[in-house]
Amino acid sequence: MVRASHILVENEQLAKKIKGEIQSGADFAKMAKKYSICPSKAQGGDLGDFGKGQMVKEFEDAAFSLPIGIVSNPVKTEFGYHLIMVTKK
Repeated sequence: MVRASHILVENEQLAKKIKGEIQSGADFAKMAKKYSICPSKAQGGDLGDFGKGQMVKEFEDAAFSLPIGIVSNPVKTEFGYHLIMVTKK
């Protein structure tokens, strides 16, 4: 099981821009509320706890390989481009 937050956007350029802002000190949850097109943005992108087989493969592979607190590079899925941050394993 992992707990992760994400920011979902429609294109890779925007995902990279947001990641740069976060790396420069912007708060992940605030960026999720501002930019994400997923309903989870209301919770700052928090998706809660999930196990293997509950998310699309690309998202799951990234989430389970990330160290806690590190923001992923953009991950492309059928929904768009995700920035993923694992908050608990």
